[in-house]
Amino acid sequence: MASVLIDEDRLARRIAELGERITADYATRPPLLVTVLRGGLFFLADLCRHIDLPVRIDFMAVSAYEHGAPGQVRITKDLDEPIEGVPVLVVEDIIDTGLTLNYVLRVLRQRNPSSLEVCALLDKDVRRIVDLPVAYRGFRVPDRFLVGYGLDLDGRLRALPYVGTLREEALRG
Repeated sequence: MASVLIDEDRLARRIAELGERITADYATRPPLLVTVLRGGLFFLADLCRHIDLPVRIDFMAVSAYEHGAPGQVRITKDLDEPIEGVPVLVVEDIIDTGLTLNYVLRVLRQRNPSSLEVCALLDKDVRRIVDLPVAYRGFRVPDRFLVGYGLDLDGRLRALPYVGTLREEALRG
């Protein structure tokens, strides 16, 4: 680990603030919280505890890589229930280029939810290729490889309670 970028206390405070805002904004129409597995699971679990509404949750999984190389995005696990007429809040751990999230939003929009918003814990907006509407943002982060709090390196380090950066040699294997 090179350094801790966002410690547990800062994460907890910001997630509580986001939960309060979402509670106020959706007071009359509790949203369905949708996250993309696996990274978003940690943020979703903590965020929904800070939303004082009867929210429901659902999950999607997508694959942006085919045969080890970037390829076309495809859904590998779809929502369990229809979302037509339902307010949907997509809960993301991190937005990078925005290509995958743009695909997910396009797919969900075709299903006619009553509203469709994004809540991202981490926003690496310096790498953004696609302009996305982010209604709720936790932190802007630098263009570094991040791990912890859902973010992994080859399936490892996901369960760290903070967001950290790695040394360059750790990325080489």
